[in-house]
Amino acid sequence: MIDKLEYILALAQEKHFGRAAEACGVTQPTLSAGVKQLEETLGVRLVQRGSRFLCFTPEGERTLDWARRIVSDARAMRLEIQALKRGLAGTLRIAVIPTALATIPALTTPFKLRHPDVTFTLLSRTSIATLALLENLEIDAGVTYLDNEPLGRVRTVPLYRERYCLLIGSDSPHAARAQVDWAEVARIPLCLLTPDMQNRRIIDKMLATVGKILPPTLESNSMVALWSHVRTGHWASVMPARLAEMLGLGERIRAIPITGGPASPLVGLVVPHREPMTPLTAALVAQAEMLGFADEGAAC
Repeated sequence: MIDKLEYILALAQEKHFGRAAEACGVTQPTLSAGVKQLEETLGVRLVQRGSRFLCFTPEGERTLDWARRIVSDARAMRLEIQALKRGLAGTLRIAVIPTALATIPALTTPFKLRHPDVTFTLLSRTSIATLALLENLEIDAGVTYLDNEPLGRVRTVPLYRERYCLLIGSDSPHAARAQVDWAEVARIPLCLLTPDMQNRRIIDKMLATVGKILPPTLESNSMVALWSHVRTGHWASVMPARLAEMLGLGERIRAIPITGGPASPLVGLVVPHREPMTPLTAALVAQAEMLGFADEGAAC
């Protein structure tokens, strides 16, 4: 039964019988037969088929919910038994929003020192993609915004509040300022992340509270692309203070704290809301809780 539920999860991820079979390490006829056997066992049709996968039926969607629970429990059981035998080992898969990538070593480094046999796979993903991966058991945890958009059924551990800086050329009229407010930032042409990124939606919301928003001079889904433009001294952007601190500033760039506006967004760890947690996930949550919640982000 578990292997057939794994097939359903793979179909939900891939939306294609061939790719789902490849992900499961079986042939396509084997996967198709397994899904058919599950349908016969349950007495309902789970998948709408034509010449290819179309969608899940309503009964299939409900079965998918159960498959996530059952497969998650089965994996947790195997990992816990293995941990009892040989200690904590394996790979932690973590999806991280791009603006938080600079903070991850504060979590992974002490964890690695405590548990040297654990390895990590880090993925840079949007907040929406992170939650989808978590729901479909493709990752063990995520680091994302906690209080800006709905999260669904997850357990959260707050890590820090994201504070913002205006990054601007050293020859700009604002370069000598100790701080600026959002109204001033709204009047500066900016290069920003694309609208599918939650950081962009947060910044748009901040700017919208003070009036009309200027169209961005450049958009990208990569923080590296934004930074590479800003560091020339001829572009401006708004970035989290922690990220600006990690990237470093050259002679051409000034980082100016932005004050006022709505409350800064909260960034934290998200893991599946289930008991018991897998040993790896439980250890990661414990490590995140030991970091302590820093209400003030890094200064610009």
